[in-house]
Amino acid sequence: MPRRFRLAYVPGVMPAKWVRKWEERFPDVPLELASCTVAGSAALLKDDGADAVVTRLPRALDVGDPGPHHAIELYAETTVVIVPKDHYLTLADDLTADDLADENFLVPLDDVLDWPARPGTVVEHRPETVGDAVELVAAGMGLLAVPQSLARLHHRRDLVYRPVTDAPTGRVVLLWPSPTADLTDEFVGIVRGRRAGSSRGRDQQQPKRNAKEKAAAKRANREAAGKVPGRNFGKGARRGRR
Repeated sequence: MPRRFRLAYVPGVMPAKWVRKWEERFPDVPLELASCTVAGSAALLKDDGADAVVTRLPRALDVGDPGPHHAIELYAETTVVIVPKDHYLTLADDLTADDLADENFLVPLDDVLDWPARPGTVVEHRPETVGDAVELVAAGMGLLAVPQSLARLHHRRDLVYRPVTDAPTGRVVLLWPSPTADLTDEFVGIVRGRRAGSSRGRDQQQPKRNAKEKAAAKRANREAAGKVPGRNFGKGARRGRR
């Protein structure tokens, strides 16, 4: 079976820069992309549905067990509040938890924030997804706190978002099984900024790709750039709602 690397990622994550680096270094090894939910990302690894997952902690490990694994933090995400465009809170460029104390908040079932003492009052109805919650914000049922990347993903003309300066930041991580496979080690090197040909890398002869493998690699680049939707693979993977 031809060698390949399977990378899953959760909604809001943009893996394009890592995919481009992979294509430059390993043009003969296809990188296959798939979208998954935060809640399903740990199970995806455990069931061998992906070689690595870009996901959010602590939520991913709170709801699933990937088995023996490694994780490195890629970056922190600012927490923002999504509000209707004509809401009085939009008069400020940024907000604090005290500013939100009198507001009603929607908390979807797929909420990924680690904010135990979040301000305001939680609306009793819990929408299934962040996307559903965004629609309810537009309907005036409450506000929604999310990582900034999800606010951008679910952008609407009738809604805006403001950063909450004293809210906890989100953690976006790369999660992969232990022990580390050779191709996974190469991908970890890419996200860590390791140079090609460094002593940490693997010096391996890469087999030439056939036409089918080249087409798969081309599709991976297009998916990473957002031109076509990613394909789900593996048990527990779901397409993020947009």
